[in-house]
Amino acid sequence: MSKIISVIGATGTQGGSVVDALQKDNSIYTIRAITRNPNSDAAQALTAKGIKVVQADASDVASLVRAFEGSSAIFALTDFVAPFAASGPDHAVEVESTQGINLAKAASQIPSLEHYIWSTLPNSRELSGGKIVVPHFDSKNRVDEYIKSNPALLSKTTFLLPGFFAENYLFPMLAPIEVPGTGQYLQLGCTSADSQFPSIGHARSNVGPFVSAILAQPEKTLPAKRVAAYTEVTSLGEMLETWSRVKGKKAYYTRVDRKVYDALFPLWGDEIGIMMEYFDAVPDTKWDKGGDTLNKDDLGVDGLVDVEAALRLY
Repeated sequence: MSKIISVIGATGTQGGSVVDALQKDNSIYTIRAITRNPNSDAAQALTAKGIKVVQADASDVASLVRAFEGSSAIFALTDFVAPFAASGPDHAVEVESTQGINLAKAASQIPSLEHYIWSTLPNSRELSGGKIVVPHFDSKNRVDEYIKSNPALLSKTTFLLPGFFAENYLFPMLAPIEVPGTGQYLQLGCTSADSQFPSIGHARSNVGPFVSAILAQPEKTLPAKRVAAYTEVTSLGEMLETWSRVKGKKAYYTRVDRKVYDALFPLWGDEIGIMMEYFDAVPDTKWDKGGDTLNKDDLGVDGLVDVEAALRLY
């Protein structure tokens, strides 16, 4: 009998990628898709594929415990974007960290649990010496600390750190903008085009293979190991050059004052601007601190969709 893996966010980018990867070998895991709305079109599409869809809400620990019952593995993540769009960064940090801690609390109550995979991000506060705190990093880092405070759960946890999504090019504050009448494009930014950061490439394709590899190699990924999920190290300038080549369009990176960037993209410009300032201040090609972080080569993850291939999809 196959083991059960519960997948949070199964209708989204990361969770959907995990479902796709694990479906390729359903002899190992039976997938249980956890979603707030089992009646959504995306959830119904999973049901049509033969995947069991279970309702739960990350704000309700009891519903999560019921949904996780009997699980051998859990893939957990939280959403920063929705509460951020509704009420800004402070609200989003509180909501996301609370929901992430709820997921961990629920997972710790599952006797059958063998492996807990938590999707997080680097600790910008710690790595920058307290100078830069990226809100959508910080909310996840609060959850990291909660997991570390629970030795039993920590022993079953792998921390997954996905790199910069190529899909981010779909956001207005990062998308190249056509200059009217010229057929050429500008990408606006408030930091250097040369600041390097790891990218996971096409997240919708690549998160799943990393999770599958983590589950298949617990002798490497447990206890409490960190996995930096990226295909390559790049920069905004290099990504724009790749986009220009893929699209056959001339494009230029243009640095603007941070206040201008924030004014052009209210709320979102500030959030992305802080992240880019972090990349400027803390170039970290391993996407994490320390020497014990695993990467794709350590886990033998291949067949990934890199940045160039991802940009060809849009």
